[in-house]
Amino acid sequence: MLDSVRVRLTVWYSAVLAVVLTLVCVTTYLIVQKTSMQRTDGDLAVLADSFLVTFQAELQDAISTQDSPVFVAAHQSMIEHRSDSDTFVVLGPGGEAVANSNDGAALNARAESSVARVLASGEYQRFAKTGVNKEVGLETIRGEHARFRAYSRQFKAKGTDYLLIILHSLHAQNEMLETIRLTFTWMIFVGLLLAGTGGYFLARKSLAPVVAMGSHARRIGATNLHERLPVLNANDELGQLATIFNDLLNRLDQSFDRQRRFIADASHELRTPLAILRGEAEVAMSQQDRSAADYLESLGILHEETSRLIKIVEDLFTLTRADSGQYPLSPEDVYLEEVVADCAHSARSLAREKNIELRVEASSECLVRGDRALLRRMILNLLDNAIKYTAADGRVDISCRATAEQAEIHVTDTGPGIPAELHSRIFERFFRADPARSRSGREGGAGLGLSIALWIAQAHNGRLELVRSDATGSHFAVYLPKPGIARAGTD
Repeated sequence: MLDSVRVRLTVWYSAVLAVVLTLVCVTTYLIVQKTSMQRTDGDLAVLADSFLVTFQAELQDAISTQDSPVFVAAHQSMIEHRSDSDTFVVLGPGGEAVANSNDGAALNARAESSVARVLASGEYQRFAKTGVNKEVGLETIRGEHARFRAYSRQFKAKGTDYLLIILHSLHAQNEMLETIRLTFTWMIFVGLLLAGTGGYFLARKSLAPVVAMGSHARRIGATNLHERLPVLNANDELGQLATIFNDLLNRLDQSFDRQRRFIADASHELRTPLAILRGEAEVAMSQQDRSAADYLESLGILHEETSRLIKIVEDLFTLTRADSGQYPLSPEDVYLEEVVADCAHSARSLAREKNIELRVEASSECLVRGDRALLRRMILNLLDNAIKYTAADGRVDISCRATAEQAEIHVTDTGPGIPAELHSRIFERFFRADPARSRSGREGGAGLGLSIALWIAQAHNGRLELVRSDATGSHFAVYLPKPGIARAGTD
C-alpha cells in the first residue's frame, strides 16, 4: 500500500499534522491548566484577605459567651463566606482545630464526605504542620475522588498565633479541563480524518500529471521517439520535469538518428569496395585464358580496394573507440612545427600527382602536450582533404604559429569552397560537400577524415574550425592549448 506516492504523501502529511495538532492542543491545555491554577491561587489569596478582615471585625464585636471569642468570630466569618467549593479551617497554636466550616455546613453528603476524608488524610495533616512555619502556603491535596487546592496563612488574634487554612475544591476546574481534553481529542481525530481525506485527493490531483506523463512515456519507443510529453505549465516543477524529459527524448532521437545514418552510410561505404572485390574476383575466376598482365591488373584493383576497405574500417573503429572514451592517449611534449613539416613531406607525393603546390610556413616554435601519432593523423587528414578538393595546378598552404596561450595550425587551399548552407555539416561523419564525387578511388574518401580530425582536436582540449570557405578556397584552423593551459581560448 505504501508503494504509492499518493499514499505516502497522505501518510506523511497526516503524521506531520497529527504532531502539530497534538503539540498545539497539549500546549494550549497546559497553558489553560496553569492559568486556571494561577487564577485559583489568586482567588484564594483574596478570599483569605476578605475572611481575615471579616474575622477581625467580628472579633471586636464579639459578645462574651461561654464560647471562645476567636471561635465565635471565626464561625461568623465562615458563615458569611460560606461556599460549596470552599472549606475554612482555623487552627490554634498547638495545631488543634479552633473552627471548621465543614462542621454543620449545608453541604451535600458526597461533598461533606470528600472534605471529611481530605481533612483526615495524612497529606492534609502534613500540610497543616508545615503551614505553621510558613507565612503563606499553597499545595494541591489529592483525595480519593477529588482534589483540593490548599491555602494557608498565619494571623494573630488576641496576641496569639493562629493558622487559617482554606480548602478549595478543584471539581469545577477538573470538569472544565476534562471538557477541554475531550474537545481536543475529537478535534485531532476529526482534523486528521478530514486532512487525510483531503490530502489524499489533493495528492491524487497534484500527481495526476505525473501519472499522465508516465503513461505517455510508456508508449514512447524507438519507433516513435519524435513524440513528446505534454507541458501544461512550463514554470512549475512538473512542467520543468516534462521539459527535461523532452530534452532527453530530443537527445535520444538525435542519437538514434545519427546511429541510423551512421549505419546506413557505413553500409553504403563498405558495399562499394566489397562489390568491386567480388566483381574482380568473379572476372578473374571466369576467364581461364587471361594473361599474367590481366591478373596483375585485377590484383592491383583488389589491393587498392582492400586498402580502402581497411582504411574505412580503421576509421570506424577509431571513432567507435573515441565515442566510448576507450581510445588511450599517449601525451608527450610535441613540437608542432616538426610534425607539420613531416606531414607536409609525406603529402607532397599526393600533391605532385595533381600538380598542386604545397607550401609550408613555421614561423616559431610551437610546443604542445599531446599524442604525437594522433596529432600527425589530424594534420594529414586536413592536408589530404585540402589536396583532394583542390583542382590541378592549385595551391595548398599549411602554417604553424604560437600565441601567448595556444598553438595554431592553419590549412588553406584554392579549391571551389563549400556552400554556406553546408558549413554546419562538414564535420558530420560520411558527409561530403560534393555528393556527385565518386565513392571509388582515392578521391572518393569515406567522409570520415574531418570527423576524426575534430575528435583529435577536442581530445587535446582544443578545437577545429572552418574559418572561411568560398569560391577562392577553404581555410581550416586548429587551436591547441600550450602546456599548463587547461583549455584553448574561444574566438
